[in-house]
Amino acid sequence: MQNNMNLGSLLRNRATLNPDLMAYIDGDLDVRLTFAELHQRTSQLGNAFLAAGIEKGERVGLLIMNSAEFVESYFALATIGAVVVPLNWRLVPDELEFILHDSGTTRLIFGEEFLESVAELHSRGDKTLIRHWLQVDGESDIAHFAQSYSQFRDAGTTSPPEYGALDDDMLYIMYTSGTTGLPKGVVHTHHSSLWAVLTVAASCDYHDGDVFLSPLPMFHVGALTPLTVNIYRGITCVVMRSFQPDRAWQLIEAEKVTIGLMVPAMLNFMLQARQPDPSSYAQLRWMMTGAAPVPISLTETYQQLGVCLLQVYGLTETCGPACVMDLSNVDQKPGSTGKAFFFSDVKIASDSGAELPREDAGEVWVRGAHIMREYWNRPEATAETLSDGWLRTGDVGVMDEDGYVFIQDRMKDMIISGGENVYPAELENVLMSHPDVAEAAVIGQSSAKWGESPLAILVRTRDDLSEAEVLNYCQGKMAAFKQPKAAVFIDVIPRNPSGKILKRVLREQYPAAAPV
Repeated sequence: MQNNMNLGSLLRNRATLNPDLMAYIDGDLDVRLTFAELHQRTSQLGNAFLAAGIEKGERVGLLIMNSAEFVESYFALATIGAVVVPLNWRLVPDELEFILHDSGTTRLIFGEEFLESVAELHSRGDKTLIRHWLQVDGESDIAHFAQSYSQFRDAGTTSPPEYGALDDDMLYIMYTSGTTGLPKGVVHTHHSSLWAVLTVAASCDYHDGDVFLSPLPMFHVGALTPLTVNIYRGITCVVMRSFQPDRAWQLIEAEKVTIGLMVPAMLNFMLQARQPDPSSYAQLRWMMTGAAPVPISLTETYQQLGVCLLQVYGLTETCGPACVMDLSNVDQKPGSTGKAFFFSDVKIASDSGAELPREDAGEVWVRGAHIMREYWNRPEATAETLSDGWLRTGDVGVMDEDGYVFIQDRMKDMIISGGENVYPAELENVLMSHPDVAEAAVIGQSSAKWGESPLAILVRTRDDLSEAEVLNYCQGKMAAFKQPKAAVFIDVIPRNPSGKILKRVLREQYPAAAPV
């Protein structure tokens, strides 16, 4: 890679080489952009921000559903040296307020779908540092405190702006739920993000002329890094604003989709939606899948349809890549998430970091130029996670004699529900705030619909406290995907001598599947 790289150069270079190649297709709206058109909109937006006095390193929040506006905002801000803060649009105002304040975000681009939440944030005054609000145009009127996004963008000149950041300068801060209940901001730079692109592009079966289906939300690294890879490789990206299984099948047929990425729950929903005519997806080679355990039965069912499911393993902290399965060994290594990516190292380690013998279970450690720089304003958490160039994932895995990794369990107690990370500590904090709850523990239960769903296990101080009261209490205090789907009551929550809740014992006591 050449020195002094800016992520925005990927779009600029691709637009120069293949200006008329289709870059972006909106699966729901009548928006189709070539690389030249996408680059022009990006240049205009970058120049508009420069004219508005944006400074290098200034944080800009994106509360936008999957859209061309998200893509052009990401690349425009990257080009001029601002720092993107992608926001999970499932969060409630309290959660958004924490992230915006913690990151020091001063400007916010938001979609009309979130006008109510944004208006609530605006009404809180100095609880955030936001002083510039841009509303993506839609059917709603522009809020009195905001500017029209399209008018702001279109006022910018079309000449490509100068690169305002390079190499180890920050590119984005992406928040992931923390085991203490507070989200942590994962800092990625232009350098780490570009190396993530290179290692993915070198490891996966991309062909010229491929069409990639992307239904995952762009505020996740699992969507943002593949999107950037597509621009680097000159691949058309078909984007869904929100996932609908029937619509996904329609897009695969209409747009001649050849590859894509979905979480297992999405792939399962597609099978439940319908059994498509094989001729409608004959060109579909593979779907990458991860972010949750992938049932072998799901892989086998798609193989019967002629579509390879390739397990991928990674984290926000790795900018996406860690391990990926190759096409030739899907049958031979069922249940494996594959080998390390091309420019990545993976080892199974003891607590001290020593590499364990093959077939021994231990913690998965990952190393590469694509590893995060730090947790924003969390030096202690950074020191706990990064060790001599390695990232400690907190996941338990085994590597076989051929170098294939099998993820067995999570050392942390994270629950993955529908591809979203849910940390029990965050739910436990909310549950403990209920006046009639003395103790709270949360575990994951298997769910046919979501993969896993949270179960609240409570010690109550009022004998007639009901499950319905507890579930209603959680409404509005956290995003819907984080909320427990059921609650049970217990006399004593088991703990070890140091006071830590014995989640393993609770999982043994409550092995049943979650309610649908």
